[in-house]
Amino acid sequence: MSVAVDNGRIARRFAALKAEGRAGLVTFITAGDPDLETCRAVLHGLPAAGADLIELGLPFSDPMADGPAIQAASLRALHSGTTARKTLDLVRGFRETDADTPVILMGYYNPIHAYGVDRFLADAIEAGVDGLIVVDLPPEEDEELCIPALKAGVNFIRLATPTTDDKRLPAVLQNTSGFVYYVSIAGITGAASADNAAVGAAVERLKRHTDLPVAVGFGIKTPEQAADVARVADAAVVGSAIVTRLAGGLDADGKARPGLAEDVLGFVRELAGGVRGARV
Repeated sequence: MSVAVDNGRIARRFAALKAEGRAGLVTFITAGDPDLETCRAVLHGLPAAGADLIELGLPFSDPMADGPAIQAASLRALHSGTTARKTLDLVRGFRETDADTPVILMGYYNPIHAYGVDRFLADAIEAGVDGLIVVDLPPEEDEELCIPALKAGVNFIRLATPTTDDKRLPAVLQNTSGFVYYVSIAGITGAASADNAAVGAAVERLKRHTDLPVAVGFGIKTPEQAADVARVADAAVVGSAIVTRLAGGLDADGKARPGLAEDVLGFVRELAGGVRGARV
C-alpha cells in the first residue's frame, strides 16, 4: 500500500510533549454544539486553555458508542443545522488562527459515506484535518475508509479496548497511525471510570506492540482523574465531562447562556492543570 506523508502535526505534538516530559490533554467537543457560534468560540479557545490535541465530533443521529451526554450533544448539533460540510468549515476557520494544534474528527462512517469518501478526504485535508477516528469501522473494513485515508495522507486512529486481547491487537494496530486511542472501560462514553492500575497495565501492554503514542479516554471526569491517566499514558482524553459542562450552561430553551464558552474553557484549564502537573 502506498501511504502519503501526512502533515506531521500529530507526530510533532507528541514529540514536543515527550521533550517537555509530560502527557498531553486531548479534548473532545461536538461540532456545532449547542450552535455553531458557541462551538466556534470554544474550539478557538481550546489551545490557550491547555488542549494539546482536539477531537471534533462529527454529529450523527445514531452515535451507538456514545453515552447520553455525547448523544445529546450530537442531537443539539444536528438541530442547530450542523453538517459534515459545516464541521469542515469549523476546522477551516480554526486553521486561520492556529496552524499547529492537531484536529482529529471523531464519529461514524455514515456521514462520511454520504458525503463521498474521496471528496470528504480531499475537503478534510484542505480544511486542515489531521486524523480520523471512526468508531464503527473495524479493521476488516479498512478498504472502506482507512486505506483511502492513509493513501491521502490523513491519519487513521484506531480504538483499542480492555477486550482487545493479544490475538486481536495486531489487526487493530495494523494501518493505525498518529496514536492509539485506548478505551479504558468496556462500555460507552461517559460511563464509569477505570481503575488506574488497570489502565497502566493496559498501556504497558499496548506499548509492547507499537511505538505509537497511547492516549487514554472514556470515563475521565475530573482534573485528578486526568492527572492519574497522564502519569501512565501519553495523553488523557476528556469528552463527556466537557460536553456535560457545556450542557449545564444552556437555558430552558437549550440556548447558550452568556459566558458559556468561557465557562467550558475554564473547566478545560482545570483539566490541563491536572495533566501538566501529573509528573512534577
